[in-house]
Amino acid sequence: MDDQVFFADGFGLLAKGGPVMAVLLVLSVVALTIVFAKVVHFARSQLRRTRFVDRAAERLFAGEMRQALSVLGESRNPVARVMEVAIDLSGRPGLSPDDRNARIGRVGAAEIRNLESFLGGLEVIANISPLLGLLGTVFGMIEAFANLEGAGTKVDPTLLAGGIWEALLTTAFGLSVAIPALGAFYLLEGRVEKVRAAMKDAATRVLEATGPDQPQPAVGG
Repeated sequence: MDDQVFFADGFGLLAKGGPVMAVLLVLSVVALTIVFAKVVHFARSQLRRTRFVDRAAERLFAGEMRQALSVLGESRNPVARVMEVAIDLSGRPGLSPDDRNARIGRVGAAEIRNLESFLGGLEVIANISPLLGLLGTVFGMIEAFANLEGAGTKVDPTLLAGGIWEALLTTAFGLSVAIPALGAFYLLEGRVEKVRAAMKDAATRVLEATGPDQPQPAVGG
């Protein structure tokens, strides 16, 4: 019975918030979907598993390139893909250092874009949700004062108070959507930045192992 009352009250509040509340509800579902999808994506990409970098680097410094590639092939981490490309290009003497670094950078940038997919949508939701909530509040206030004006001399203070708190529902809901979405965006984006830094470091280690005088590549920028 308590659950039924809770859901009834919840739907009642959504209805009082008007169409803006419905839009915010849809945005909250989209934001939750994006966060869940990216968490699964990052988990499948094994972003937290980076021991392969040291293992592959050890094989490279020992001159065991095939063993290093075998270690990298066991990982789904995008850093491993950058290292594989760097190793492959190191065996092509016809390439200039700039060309090689540009190719490594393109691969790294593509991997970073894949990790960042849909994060822009999450950021947009975090930014527009408070504005939509404020817009809903403004509409609600306009309606509340219009009803107050329509009451004429028979002004009931509860009419204005009720209209105001119903109008403020959209602002509260907008902030409730925006704050978690923004927090999730910064957490996920922070993870991507760590991968970007790891790519740059890993590519540099490959070049150090295969050619100590080579310039440092700009990966994923």
